[in-house]
Amino acid sequence: MTVEALIISLVVLFLFHAPIAIAIGVASVIGILVQGDFPLMMVAQRMFGGTDSFHLMAVPLFMFTGVIMEAGGISKRIIDFANTLVGWLPGGLAAVTIVSAMFFAGISGSAAADTAAVGAILIPAMKKSGYASDFAAAVQASGGSIGVIIPPSIPMIIFGFLTGASIGKLFAAGILPGILIGISLIAVATFTSRREGYAATQPFALGRVWQAFRRAILALGTPVIILGGILMGIFTATESAAVAVIYALVLGIVVYRQITPKHLVSIFIEGSVTSAIVMFIIATASIFSWIAAIEDLPGQMAGALLGLTQHPVVLLLLINAVLLIAGTFIETTAALILLVPLISAMLPSLGIDLIHLGAIVVTNLAIGMLTPPMGICLIVSSAISGDGIGAVSRRIWPFLLVLLADLFIITFYPPLTMWLATMVGR
Repeated sequence: MTVEALIISLVVLFLFHAPIAIAIGVASVIGILVQGDFPLMMVAQRMFGGTDSFHLMAVPLFMFTGVIMEAGGISKRIIDFANTLVGWLPGGLAAVTIVSAMFFAGISGSAAADTAAVGAILIPAMKKSGYASDFAAAVQASGGSIGVIIPPSIPMIIFGFLTGASIGKLFAAGILPGILIGISLIAVATFTSRREGYAATQPFALGRVWQAFRRAILALGTPVIILGGILMGIFTATESAAVAVIYALVLGIVVYRQITPKHLVSIFIEGSVTSAIVMFIIATASIFSWIAAIEDLPGQMAGALLGLTQHPVVLLLLINAVLLIAGTFIETTAALILLVPLISAMLPSLGIDLIHLGAIVVTNLAIGMLTPPMGICLIVSSAISGDGIGAVSRRIWPFLLVLLADLFIITFYPPLTMWLATMVGR
């Protein structure tokens, strides 16, 4: 009866558009009341215990890094460098948008931050250059989704926290898939731009690339420090997040002099609010996961899927389908905490490495960020461009189809994720 109460109350609250954290928290309280064996004080205890983790310290730190980099004028330098690299392609600004999103993904760890930081500059620039507004928003939304695949990645941190997987290895596993997805999206953007007559921004010139690189080299040093430090075993993912915050502050305050004490107040407020939202979702979802574990909900659902088939390929296809649907309707953090215990329970039957599974899960949920109603990249891009979500959704389909093809490759070609992951010491 407890399981039924959990699921029914959660679905009903979602249907009434309750905020994700509230819906999960209320459903969990109902589950505890129906279960009857635990006092309600367990709610506070589990919420605190669910967020009391050294690994989760990286979440607010990477979010602060993204906010600092945006406020410090670093986004503009990265975009200028990206423009010299790919601006010569047909529809150069569309390609620049995706490359800039890839660079920024190596800083923020958040798809929403990636989309907002790059989109605030490039969506207006594309519209000014004659690009259709809905196309500009679709390009930015698809590029922004890379923010959770190329490390650092907040969803990968949460996956590692839930499963005990090495976060450093998870980060390494996202590098090549992120590059594959970026190249694929550039191909779609270039093809569409050529068909619709969007011109290049400038001819390719090696001297211009070098000048832009010199201006952006310190900004580009952030992902190098984060990934290099982790891959070489110098520090953990959480330690790298702390180093990234300090480095970003030094750049913004001392080197570029774009951040003043007044700016610091707004930076800390924005970073704190964003971090609090994510951590509150994790806290309430941890209650749900605890009750679900007591009632063996992951085991029951895993048994149901295994009852349909035990063929690893079919199981992986089913898991991808479940994750894609969940990513469409459930916020990424909540989807991870609700579904990862179910999926990891089937790991022995899947015959794949836990790190590879993490890359598959995060890629699925990244695709969900492009689909209504919960697609955060779609929502942010639409808000910046001023277009309706429906209009942008119609232009995003070509990008979605390519992302699904990339997901198939990531799922069934393990070396793409595991090659770099095996080199990480911790």
